[in-house]
Amino acid sequence: MPPKAPPAEKIEQLRALIRHHEHRYYVLDNPEISDAEFDKLFRALKAVEAEHPELVLPDSPTQRVGGKPAEGFAAVEHARPMLSLDNAYSEGELLDLDRRVKELSGVAPDYVCELKIDGLSLSLIYEEGMLTRGVTRGDGTRGEDVTANVKTIRSLPLKLRDEAAQKYRRLEIRGEVFLPLASFHKVNEEREDNDEPRFANPRNAAAGTLRTLNPDVVASRKLDLFVYQCFADGQIPCPRHSETLGWLKEAGLKVNPHWKQCESIQAVIDYCRAWEEKRDSLSYEIDGVVVKVNSVRLQQDMGATSKFPRWAVAYKFAARQATTQVKNILVQVGRTGALTPVAELDPVELAGSTISRATLHNEDEIRRLGLKIGDLVLIEKGGDVIPKVVKVLEDRRPEDAQTFVMPSRCPVCSGEVYRPEGEAVRRCANVGCPAKVKESLLHFSARKAMKIEGLGEALADQLVDKGMVKDPADLYQLSLDDLVRLDRMGKKSSLNLLAQVEESKRNDLARIIFGLGIRHVGERTAQILAQRFGSMDALSRAAQDELESVFEVGPVVAESIYRFFAQPENLAVIAKLKAAGVNLTAKTAARKSAQLQGKQFVLTGKLPSLSREQAGALIEQHGGRITVSVSQKTDFVLAGEDAGSKLDKARALGVPVIEETEFLKMVGGE
Repeated sequence: MPPKAPPAEKIEQLRALIRHHEHRYYVLDNPEISDAEFDKLFRALKAVEAEHPELVLPDSPTQRVGGKPAEGFAAVEHARPMLSLDNAYSEGELLDLDRRVKELSGVAPDYVCELKIDGLSLSLIYEEGMLTRGVTRGDGTRGEDVTANVKTIRSLPLKLRDEAAQKYRRLEIRGEVFLPLASFHKVNEEREDNDEPRFANPRNAAAGTLRTLNPDVVASRKLDLFVYQCFADGQIPCPRHSETLGWLKEAGLKVNPHWKQCESIQAVIDYCRAWEEKRDSLSYEIDGVVVKVNSVRLQQDMGATSKFPRWAVAYKFAARQATTQVKNILVQVGRTGALTPVAELDPVELAGSTISRATLHNEDEIRRLGLKIGDLVLIEKGGDVIPKVVKVLEDRRPEDAQTFVMPSRCPVCSGEVYRPEGEAVRRCANVGCPAKVKESLLHFSARKAMKIEGLGEALADQLVDKGMVKDPADLYQLSLDDLVRLDRMGKKSSLNLLAQVEESKRNDLARIIFGLGIRHVGERTAQILAQRFGSMDALSRAAQDELESVFEVGPVVAESIYRFFAQPENLAVIAKLKAAGVNLTAKTAARKSAQLQGKQFVLTGKLPSLSREQAGALIEQHGGRITVSVSQKTDFVLAGEDAGSKLDKARALGVPVIEETEFLKMVGGE
């Protein structure tokens, strides 16, 4: 574009270019430029808009994340009811639909089949092509205004692309919001790490996300949406539903690519059979097929009941549920010490596999279900989701059913078990618990911790199973004779491992703090603790209120650290590390300048020449701070290749994103 173009023209050119690339990336899944090039365009637009705030419009790509609702979500009445669909559970019911249509029309109709996304319905209002409101289905008559959250869905255009669509005064477009399976699993992992209850399924996760009061959180979870219906100034714009889907796609909206026009009811049945077989090949959950009469005129002739349209049905796939009996409830112990109850089941076939166990998550879930040992239960499995108990059949409860009680001591090591206030999970506090040791060894030796290369899962299993290692400190007592007796451990590989173990003794204090696996203490918190206290002795003696006063260490983290060092077993491990010659003192780097004094940085992605550790050290040596998450207080996001959700959040908040070359200039070209 011309370098001296008027601001309004320059802004509109940038907006058009960014919208084009967003559509290529999020809707067509066919990007034309790199993420770095996109970031430069976005930063350029942000900069020009900052200079000319009077030119900022609601449909600008910079306005995707707005302010959160002050007090929940406002109720909104739908212009026309959002009806449910009547369900069909057999091919015979599909034949009944075809018979009714033929009796009314006197002709053999054609149909449109669309995958039934397991999400939640949404109404989108566009006025003269611009998105003005997003409303949940609610009870069909009234829903909730979730516009701020809807704008975070990157596949949804804030302004329609098609000029014909922009001419309508008011377009109502309906669709289904969902959470892709990859995002669902990531969200659940994060919730588990934060000791929050896992979402039961992607639909619940999508519903919970869309009703979250913080649009920044919504944006980070990466909701998606497929549209399927449109009213243009109150009328359906095309005579056939198949044409409406094409019209929506031309307008820049995302339509499920697997829809199909079927010339007969037998073709509909074949489509349903095929997708029931291959439903797990998709990156999102489906639970059936929506079958619609293609002719809009015929749809109008058939009309609707007070609840359902007569011209469409939802063909539901066979439920992935089964009934079985809970034979026992076992308690497993994970790396972080979490005690997880697991139902031992009478084996049953479900979704192509034999199920003999199902997670019960925690004692609160058992109480919510009202579950007893011996109960008959309904279990469910969706896609690759772990089987779970969804219902207790209380009317079929045997007389000898037994109440389950969570153990007061660790079932593996008999160590202290505690349940932090406000949390649902009990935990074993003993760092030497055998159930935790294998995973603890892998964490301790990881690259970001003690960096002991060559210590993988197979070796960790052998070391623990043979009783050679009971806690991470025992690694420093291993000899060549010990190692060569293990499977796949010859003299050369044993010597290499011993050299790695010896080298790890010289690591900085931050690495050993992180390697201990203290709950809630990640790599960054470990660095902060090492800088603040300077030695393991000082850290272990710190009072809880002293820990709370440390920058970025809140009450929850402080309590976890304090509890860790209050356990004699953990102090014994630290004493063994000290006796083995492991460095337990911080290495202080000399301050080079105050160039970045008071500036907060977030690091994301892989940098071209610097490791994350090197970049972090440079920031701190020049007076800056590193934080884990992006917020309004963040001054810069230093981004590299494969940057993730932090980059999206920075864009949404307008936080400056810099690359390695810009960063190096800031610190004097080091």
